[in-house]
Amino acid sequence: MIILGLSGALNHDPSAALLVDGEIVAAAEEERFTRDKHARNCMPLESARFCLNHAGISPRDVDVVAFPYAPISLRSAARWHYARRYWYAPDRSLDALLNGNRRYRRNRKRVLDAGRTLGIDWNRTEFVPVEHHLSHASSAYHLSGFSEKTAIMGVDGKGEYATTFFGYGENGRIHRIKEFYDPDSLSGVYGAITEYLGFEMLDGEYKVMGMAPYGDADRYDLSRLIRPVGKGFEVDTRYVNTVGWRRHKENGVGFYFSDKLLQWLGPRRRGDVADEPYIHYAAAMQKLFENRCLALMETYLGDLLRETGRLAFAGGGALNVKLNQRIVELDHVEELFVQPASGDSGTSLGAATYVAAARGQRLDRMKHVYLGPSYSNDACLDAIKARVERLACRRLDDVPGQTAELLQAGHPVAWFQGRMEFGPRALGARSILGCPSAPGIADRINEQIKFRERWRPFCPSVLDRVAAELIESDHPAPFMTITFGVSEAWKARIPEVVHEDGTARVQVVGPDQNPRYYALLERMEQLTGNGVLLNTSLNRRGEPIVCSPRDALDMFVGSDLQYLVLEDYLVTKIDDE
Repeated sequence: MIILGLSGALNHDPSAALLVDGEIVAAAEEERFTRDKHARNCMPLESARFCLNHAGISPRDVDVVAFPYAPISLRSAARWHYARRYWYAPDRSLDALLNGNRRYRRNRKRVLDAGRTLGIDWNRTEFVPVEHHLSHASSAYHLSGFSEKTAIMGVDGKGEYATTFFGYGENGRIHRIKEFYDPDSLSGVYGAITEYLGFEMLDGEYKVMGMAPYGDADRYDLSRLIRPVGKGFEVDTRYVNTVGWRRHKENGVGFYFSDKLLQWLGPRRRGDVADEPYIHYAAAMQKLFENRCLALMETYLGDLLRETGRLAFAGGGALNVKLNQRIVELDHVEELFVQPASGDSGTSLGAATYVAAARGQRLDRMKHVYLGPSYSNDACLDAIKARVERLACRRLDDVPGQTAELLQAGHPVAWFQGRMEFGPRALGARSILGCPSAPGIADRINEQIKFRERWRPFCPSVLDRVAAELIESDHPAPFMTITFGVSEAWKARIPEVVHEDGTARVQVVGPDQNPRYYALLERMEQLTGNGVLLNTSLNRRGEPIVCSPRDALDMFVGSDLQYLVLEDYLVTKIDDE
């Protein structure tokens, strides 16, 4: 059975994923092809074309198109909750009750139109809508590899109406325990504070998380934003998760917080400096988010976790690696699987896996994210020759060894190898690398190459056989989705990848999924004594991760990078002086 998952219903992060008889053949985000970060208001045409072309499948041969957005019945509590909580915006309340599936119908039409553009014959191909949070849940549970009964948690901004999901998976089926509905969204509050702190919602949440360790979480109490109510919670929409006239506006642009928040906390942060009081607000928001998530998890999944020990986690909130660290540290959690594409881009994969599981397809654990395009050496050489800039290139006879020598000498290196990653993390296919023991390498990459805030942390890629010593844990960590405390012995050895709070968001690398990257780490170990690399995504601030050799070369010539390893070729800049 051929299932094509298409996301894009929420007008950001569209993507496509292709399953053939239960196997993930390809998956990619639209932004990587269009070069427009988050590809807002786009449908996943280019990503779908890639998936089909990679598999050699005609659009007419697709059996099912799975779509992570579904109609919600008026009998559901979701629409009534939404109408009640948005009483101050009567147009929205009435719309939820009288025309509550308007967005679904509009997006369904967009998907059908996109399918026709791709060449899908809707007389032969079935269209299957899947609820947004079930898509998130499926992307984690069905790809976790957990065969036993498994707790499932989904923390997201908003789907159709649901924002937060608690349930469990058993024998391939997903069961709901509890959902919360808009505007009561934990991730929504985090996003609102992200905007208040001067970052873009859906993009800057990582920055808030990176800023938080520089502040004192106890300096300010933000608990009024999310108040416990019975076994659940309620967001105070006088401050955040606001709509209509309650929204703070600047130059005609509305924000997800109100003027009342500004009256309480002061003016919105501007600029790139991590300064007071904003670092303390970031720390307080991070603490509040963690505590509320953990309290809800205990309420609805605590007994189940003590029974099974396993949790599958997805939704944008699952990319909060500090929360994930606290989950892993709980005595009754034996293993946490976080979908590496936990945000909305991963819902194309989630919808596809949900349909596959419902139709009896076997789905295996997701062991890697190298699901995007790859390019031959000839394609790389053609891209190099097409440049007007003065570049030198030579073919390396020992790519890992010669690259390790550059890194050991203190040079940042752009690393473009194999199939592009699916999801927000660069995991050794489209990366900028550095030696984590080279003083100042992190500041140099931030300031001169990525052009981003100096306080943003970097992550280590670690050889599997030294990871347990470095993070003092043997918990699986292949996708950079969890932070761990770094052992005292290693902090001095790799200071450039240890964050302010003594933690690191590690990628543990094994030899099977990315052999060349593993070989590079081994050569670094031989040269430096540390089987560790500083690894960050191959892009500049505000841009998607690169996809093609042309993208990599654009980024290379537009930054202070001096070395680009493009498959087997080393590209350098020619000094005209």
